[in-house]
Amino acid sequence: MAHHQIVIVGGGTAGITVAARLRNAAPSLDVAIIEPSEKHYYQPLWTLVGGGLFKPEESGRDEADVVPYGVKWLKDRVETFDPNSNTVTTASGEKVTYDYLIVAPGIQINWDKVKGLKESVGKEGVCSNYSINTVASTWEFIRNLKEGVALFTQPAGAVKCGGAPQKICYLAEDHFRRSGVRDKIEVIFTLAGPRLFAVDKYREVLEKVAQRKGVEPRFRHNLVEIRSASKEAIYRHMDTDEEIVIKYDMIHVTPPMGAPDFVSSSELAGEGGWVDVDKHTLQHTRFANVYALGDASSLPTSKTGAAIRKQAPVLVSNLLSNMNQEPQVASYDGYTSCPVVTGYDSLVLAEFDYSGQPAETFPFDQAKERFSMFLLKKFGLPAMYWHGMLHGRV
Repeated sequence: MAHHQIVIVGGGTAGITVAARLRNAAPSLDVAIIEPSEKHYYQPLWTLVGGGLFKPEESGRDEADVVPYGVKWLKDRVETFDPNSNTVTTASGEKVTYDYLIVAPGIQINWDKVKGLKESVGKEGVCSNYSINTVASTWEFIRNLKEGVALFTQPAGAVKCGGAPQKICYLAEDHFRRSGVRDKIEVIFTLAGPRLFAVDKYREVLEKVAQRKGVEPRFRHNLVEIRSASKEAIYRHMDTDEEIVIKYDMIHVTPPMGAPDFVSSSELAGEGGWVDVDKHTLQHTRFANVYALGDASSLPTSKTGAAIRKQAPVLVSNLLSNMNQEPQVASYDGYTSCPVVTGYDSLVLAEFDYSGQPAETFPFDQAKERFSMFLLKKFGLPAMYWHGMLHGRV
């Protein structure tokens, strides 16, 4: 049985960022990360991979290269939590005990919640940006489509970056236009929700973008089945439960997502299966030595890397205060950001907090589509991620 002062479950954006900040703050801390993956991906780049601007491999690094110096990497998968005995059990059967636990395993992609999707994704016009194994198929099907129906989906419930499903739709539409086939392609964006974006300031702009581009939004449509042989997408209307069939020539699917099973089935879970933490301190509501951040947490904000960038320093500050038996004074205000790509040369940089109020970084109206913000997404944010955030610097 291994023991570490601080155990972090998950070596993705949240886990690595927090580990780096802990080591920067107190190099003597004994920190271990439990993470099974050999590769670490900057997933916000996958929108641009799907749009043909980057190769899939350009989004990844070896996990060994991003684990901070001095942090122990346990290459394993957590299966169960026992917070009453401060223990986690891994897939290999090892028990790891801790003084403090940080839960950050990310979100689970539930491919099998859409009938026929798992078997068809990556083939016959069915694609998705939400896996390194299928993201290349998105660009393949977009660039090869010359006529017909291009369909894009957004499911019910939480997904990584709520604006992301729209981004690939707008990029595809722009590509069709630039390659001279736009007049022969019907572009449809279906979503289970009642509106294009949660925050009114950005929603109003995105509605105009969709209208200008001739993208037809169909609200309250929840994808439940793919019939790849006949190229049919089967929906349930969220209000009437009516079955709706839309024929497609290519379909980009944003799959349903949820808390990882080993989290939702544990004592750490609260409503919806997410790790139940205070939305300001990030401390667990029942286990005082447990914290969580990122996609697996119950924090009621969009699940983005930008949100993690603001959550990480709060968590580290409060955890260190807790360890020193001092008051936890750091508070997370719900800040998140969603750079909504609207074409190959334009982007709306949405930033807002728990109250849904804009919390913008730059001294201009970020709801306006800008080329400069597109360049920020394409070059600036990846550099900040690899060289700043993962080192605990920003």
